[in-house]
Amino acid sequence: MLKLEVKSVKARVRGRYFGSGSIKAETVSTGCEGIETELTIESDEDPERIAKLVRVSEDGCFVIQSLRSPTPVSMSVRLNGNEINVRPART
Repeated sequence: MLKLEVKSVKARVRGRYFGSGSIKAETVSTGCEGIETELTIESDEDPERIAKLVRVSEDGCFVIQSLRSPTPVSMSVRLNGNEINVRPART
């Protein structure tokens, strides 16, 4: 859409995750401490135009925007056609 000529793009994405607890004891807990993205771009375009390309691409990325803002998540489970509760209240 921006009509830029890009010779190559390499993306390196790193996620820092953690886990603790026990599946057997039902105390398992996981999370993400952060995501890092590193782009290496080869292009003869003006750096400001490439920066704009990266900016609008990031702004339009559903995954990045979902991670940056709290996103409601829901799940339902049916076993043999009947809904079951997989998340009893924790004490």
